[in-house]
Amino acid sequence: MAASDTDEHLQNVGCRTLSLSAHVGFDSLPDQLIRKSIKHGFCFNILCIGETGIGKSALVSSLFNTDFEDSPSTHFLSSVRLRAQTFELQESNVLLKLTVVKTVGFGDQMNKADSYQPIVDYVDAQFEAYLEEELKVIRSLFSYHDTRIHVCLYFISPTGRSLKTIDLLTMRSLDSKVNIIPVIGKADSISKTELQEFKKKIMSELTSNGIRIYQFPTDDETVSEINSITNGYLPFAVVGSMEKVKIGNKMVRARQYPWGIVKVENENHCDTIKLRRMLCTNMEDLKEKTRAYYESYRRCRLEKLGCRDIGPENKPVSLQEVIEAKRLEFCIEVERKEEEIWQRFVQRVKEKAAMLEEAEQQVLTEFEHLTLMHQEEELKLGEEKKLLEDEKAQFVEKKAVTESIQSQVSVSSPASWKKQGLQKKDKTHMQKFLGPALCSLGGCRCIREFNLERKKKVFPV
Repeated sequence: MAASDTDEHLQNVGCRTLSLSAHVGFDSLPDQLIRKSIKHGFCFNILCIGETGIGKSALVSSLFNTDFEDSPSTHFLSSVRLRAQTFELQESNVLLKLTVVKTVGFGDQMNKADSYQPIVDYVDAQFEAYLEEELKVIRSLFSYHDTRIHVCLYFISPTGRSLKTIDLLTMRSLDSKVNIIPVIGKADSISKTELQEFKKKIMSELTSNGIRIYQFPTDDETVSEINSITNGYLPFAVVGSMEKVKIGNKMVRARQYPWGIVKVENENHCDTIKLRRMLCTNMEDLKEKTRAYYESYRRCRLEKLGCRDIGPENKPVSLQEVIEAKRLEFCIEVERKEEEIWQRFVQRVKEKAAMLEEAEQQVLTEFEHLTLMHQEEELKLGEEKKLLEDEKAQFVEKKAVTESIQSQVSVSSPASWKKQGLQKKDKTHMQKFLGPALCSLGGCRCIREFNLERKKKVFPV
């Protein structure tokens, strides 16, 4: 009892502030952090959403004072795609790994209802990739290339009227996942008066539709004043240019028209410099807000997986208990599915066995029928064979008799008769004697013709 009271007393005691009697040296921690950060470098990811040809590439090049190589986009894509490019930029001794993600074909389709869905899927995919890296047993988050989107520059067409439906749908679907900064692309195409009215309409529509955009923080005293002023310029009216124009003795980024020159880095002409200043000044705040969006995504994903910090009785639950409970639940589900699959397999085997048995019975019946037919055919063929053998025997017998008679006839042929000097009358007498005998035995065709010839002579017509 006394030990538990002591533990409770120790837990309730707060931290005390003590003064140092001499220099220790841990005041160098910020310098160590700075050196480590400079050595490792920084990363920043920008998502540019806007219609094809609205000036996304030109603005990014103007913001970072460099020319990013980018191929022109087409207007004939069947769906919205995203193109990501990573660059390494160095200013003084600070290295920045910049990833620029641009939409391709946004707003070019006839049916624009689902044009925002590929963008939402891409943002979620970056959160999911970071979550998978975070949940690994062996993690390397320090060297992991974080691709989570830190800021979204949403380009609005300079129509001067109002926001399009696709703009409202896209920003509403993204405002809980990414920091949205609306910008008016190619703002030099409308007058300053129209531009101010257009800005008011945009902010009014965003507020009325409940769309949250990124507001530059005002809680930091060092930047609160400038951020408060800059928030009043939203949405930024930007102008970008890939070309430089010589003005005086300097080459500056500008857009040249017949009526004059629009300087990209002139705050009286556009808000591009204000946007650059705000991005660089509040880059770390944008990252912190992105981590907050990621935490929301992470919580939803883990809750779907069944992970909870508090159990049914409002008691803290350790991760090990959650994993064990989830494992048991998974094992039970696996056993249930295995049993279900086994029963389904047994049922299919029975059905297949019944089908095979029925098919076997049909085959046996057909075999018996064919066997009977075969036996009947054998009987018929046997009878026919017997008849043919009888006919063959009769034929052989007749052939033998015929051959014997022919041999006798050949002995006394007409040629021998002529040699012996027999008269025609005797030859006719011999034919008369042999003819009936040959015909009675079946004879051959020549003997029959001989008899017919003889009859014609004896009985002329």
